[in-house]
Parts: sequence; structure tokens; C-alpha cells
Amino acid sequence: MAVTINEALEIIYTHTKQKSLKIIPIEEALGSVLAQNITATHNLPPYDNSAMDGYAVKIEDSGKCVKVGCTIFAGDDFHGELQHNEAIKIMTGARIPLGTQCIVPIEDITECEGGIKLPQNLTISKHIRLAGEDIKKETLLLTKGQKLHAHQITLLASQGITHIKVYKKPRVGIFGSGNELKMHFEQVTEYQLYNTNSPTFIARAKELGCEIEFIGTAIDTLDDINEHIKSALDCDLIITSGGVSVGDADFTKEAFSAFGYETLFDKVEIRPGKPTTLGKIGDKVILNLPGNPLAAALNFEIFARAIIYAMSGAKEKFINPIKVKIAQDFKLKAGRSSVVPGYFNGEFFTVCEKFAPGMVSPLANSNGFIITDAKSDFIAQNQIVKFISTRCDFTSNEFQELFS
Repeated sequence: MAVTINEALEIIYTHTKQKSLKIIPIEEALGSVLAQNITATHNLPPYDNSAMDGYAVKIEDSGKCVKVGCTIFAGDDFHGELQHNEAIKIMTGARIPLGTQCIVPIEDITECEGGIKLPQNLTISKHIRLAGEDIKKETLLLTKGQKLHAHQITLLASQGITHIKVYKKPRVGIFGSGNELKMHFEQVTEYQLYNTNSPTFIARAKELGCEIEFIGTAIDTLDDINEHIKSALDCDLIITSGGVSVGDADFTKEAFSAFGYETLFDKVEIRPGKPTTLGKIGDKVILNLPGNPLAAALNFEIFARAIIYAMSGAKEKFINPIKVKIAQDFKLKAGRSSVVPGYFNGEFFTVCEKFAPGMVSPLANSNGFIITDAKSDFIAQNQIVKFISTRCDFTSNEFQELFS
């Protein structure tokens, strides 16, 4: 019996375990998920410093002609104290000398006999970066379960942190099956096709932060499929396409059963891609997707992405659609939830002009999709729909309803 999309996702989140931990240098941490909280070890800035190239002065010297002392550069270890009727030239980032109340930018002063003339009405702390104004010591900076982007690496570096504890990235094994399939670097005959599914899965899994092992394309025999399965069993997630329907040469299900395969679901009430199956061999998760390219890619975006998020250790592991307006009236078949590809331009979602399970062009011409409710047969122009992006990772720490 087929499960609903929500039932399939619940099964995925129930049976998918997050990965174990490792310690890595921050230079290698991009895209990893933190397995620890990070707390600031010191203030940033660590000391009061100048925000401008200018002069350190006292407020009471506003409008006066003052003499100029030494010059302080960023990184100088200066221990002198600023006196009345004096200015000390200072460069951006340099620690301000004791007694400084204000920094006057170079362009705001004029020369006078014996020194420089300061502007009137100087303001206390003007152009001074105060110690800790950006980050205070012991502030919680990053939390366990956060996926690290470039600017979180910035935070870590600012605290002198060299190594962090992260969850290991999911290792994904990918292979296809079908006598008619050849890889893009092989020759095809007039009765064969290029395997587009495996390169698609490889590219998307890499984009989602996984380590990839491509096993190849199996021919439609039990022995060859068995060999491909054996080669993939060192992975956390195995994704295949084809061979999960009911045809005479669809051996994938039978081949997996020889390895102690436990079926978690064997069909999904979804259009396209009903023959999508999920199972386990020990702690390995097995996702069998349909052979049709568009069906396979769209089902990957729902189910494989959910598995990868759950394995990653990310706190925000649930797919999070965004509410947008549909650009045109759209008719569809009721009776089963439909996955509809299209393009979101920042305001409106436009359904692809043509799309069918065996097509590949809608994948390149879209940047996401909507999932319609099984009861829906019409969506009116300007109606709010829930758009799921395939170009950006919008996620939530709570399960979100995906249906439009």
C-alpha cells in the first residue's frame, strides 16, 4: 500500500540517524554542521581603537590649535597618555592612547601655527570602536546543529579558534540500473539513452554537502545489481534509480532483499514518481527512485534531501517552503499529490510550460517546485502557493506542511 508524502517523511525522520563526530580545522569546515556550542573567548575588538585615520584628542580642546605628538599605527604597542592641548596622530585600527575622548578624521582638520586646528563641538567617543562593541567575551556565538557558512567561519577565526567538532558529512553511494543506459562519456546506440539521473544525484548531493561514491550503472541482471550493492554498502545512504517498477527486468528490489533489506515503504502517493521506495540494510538507508529523469529528480528533492538533512546533524533539518503567488491559472489532475516544477522570480511562481516524467529540460528551466494537495484540480492566478527551492536551502527546526 502506498504512503502519503507526509507519512513517507515521518518514516524518514524516524529511521534516519545523524552521523558521528569528528574534529576538523576551520579551513575545512565550510558546509559542515557544528556538534558543539561556540562561546566567545575574548572581546572583539579586544581594545578601544580608532575607526578612522585621524587624530586622538580631548573634547575640551574643541576649536583649538593643538600641537601634534607622535604617530600610532595599527599593531603598535603604545603606552603613552594623551595630554591637554595635544593631538596624537593615529591610524585606523590602532589602540587609542590613554586619555583619548574622540578621534578627528584627517580630512576634518586644518593646519595652524605650531600644529593643527580642531573642529568645534567635538563629540565624546566619536570614531572610537569600543572594546567588545562587536562581540563580548562569553557571548554564545554559534550553536550545536548550525550549518557553517563562510561568515560563521569569520566568527570562528575572530576568536582564534583553530579546530571545531562537527558531524561527519553523509556518505552517499549512487548507481543506476538499466540495459538501455550509458554514461555521458560512453557511446550510445539508437536504442540506448544517456544516464542523466546519476550525474544529477551526484551534483545535488554534493551541493547538499555530502561525500559521494559513484558506483556506476548496473545492467538488468541480479548478479550485476548485487555487485553494485556490495560496492555501495560502506556508504550511509544508497540512492538508485530504475528497476523499482513492476516490469520483467526490474530486479532492484529482489537484489536488495538478498542483503537483509527491510522495506520501510514501497510506494508513495505522488505524481510523478509513485514507485519510490525506502528501506534499510542495517543502519544503511536505501532510497530507490524511479527511472524517469524528472520524476527521479523531483522525488530526490523531497525524500533524498530529507534523509541528508536528517543525517547531517543539522538542527534545522526540515524542508521549509516559502509562500509566493502563482503567476497563472493552473489546472491539474486530482486524486494524487502532484509535484509541479517552475520558476520563482522573487514575486511570482510560473509553472513550466511543459513537463512530463521522462523530460530533463524542466529541471534546467526551473528553480523549484510546488506540491499540490491530492484534492486540488485548479489553482487560480495570484493564489498563494508553497514554493520549495532547489537552488537555496530553506530549512526549519520544525516540520512544515509542504502542500499548496
